[in-house]
Amino acid sequence: MHLGNGIICPATGVPMIFAMGAAIYYAYKKGDFKFSKNKLFSVLGLTALVFALQMINFSIPMTGSSGHIIGGVLLAALLGPYVGFLSVVSILAVQALFFADGGLLSIGCNIFNMGFLACFVVYPFIYKPLKDKNKPILAGILASVVALQLASLFVVVQGVLSGTIALNSALNFAALMQFIHLPIGMVEGAITALAVAFSEKENKAPFYYAVLSVILACFISKLASANPDGLEWSLLNISNSITTASGALYNAAEFIQSKTSFLTNAPSVWGNLAGVLLTVVGAYLLTIKNGLKNAK
Repeated sequence: MHLGNGIICPATGVPMIFAMGAAIYYAYKKGDFKFSKNKLFSVLGLTALVFALQMINFSIPMTGSSGHIIGGVLLAALLGPYVGFLSVVSILAVQALFFADGGLLSIGCNIFNMGFLACFVVYPFIYKPLKDKNKPILAGILASVVALQLASLFVVVQGVLSGTIALNSALNFAALMQFIHLPIGMVEGAITALAVAFSEKENKAPFYYAVLSVILACFISKLASANPDGLEWSLLNISNSITTASGALYNAAEFIQSKTSFLTNAPSVWGNLAGVLLTVVGAYLLTIKNGLKNAK
């Protein structure tokens, strides 16, 4: 669901970048970073794991499309909404800068869609109340489905506001996005519920997550589906109603990304491993560096 530069115009993208910049600052100031050492390892391991899981596109039968998990609900559930949000930011920043997965001009929209909504809307209003009622499986599945549906809806809104999605195609685009992201959300919900249950029972979960992230990124990712993901599939189905954003800021974003996204052409194993490591460094800079001072 990573929006590229071509879908988001500066009038939509720039305000969203500033808005999410404020959200990042707020999360950094508001979050509880008095971590135990185990929590420190959890942040690193889970951030790496979600980054690696996003590489694994799985086919959606009878659609010609594929999907991958987002991980916002999972990170919020296990790390709390503030740290979880900052972990999502780290993942999306590395993907955009070094892999050209998601545009720089649209990074504010992507952070909002995949991080803010999951951590600050779905987690407090859906996941946590259900989890507190001892319904962890329902919490994981329902929260993940709702997070994907909300993100899908806002992609449509952002595209229409940018003028790249024709207004008369908005309902069709929204229906396609909602439809294709429903099974993706259900798969993500199952993974979220399993990960939360495993983390609550296994003290060494952070270590296993770190190992699994390397296995996924370096080996399992080679088996990922080559089918277009849910967003790409939906856009292909309304291709006659799409115009590409243009202008100086669009050209600047494309130019910068062409210079920074050197891992796109790297050998897959080494490029993916480098991505995992960069994501961990990003998580450290956004959360761990502050928390390490208070770790007991």
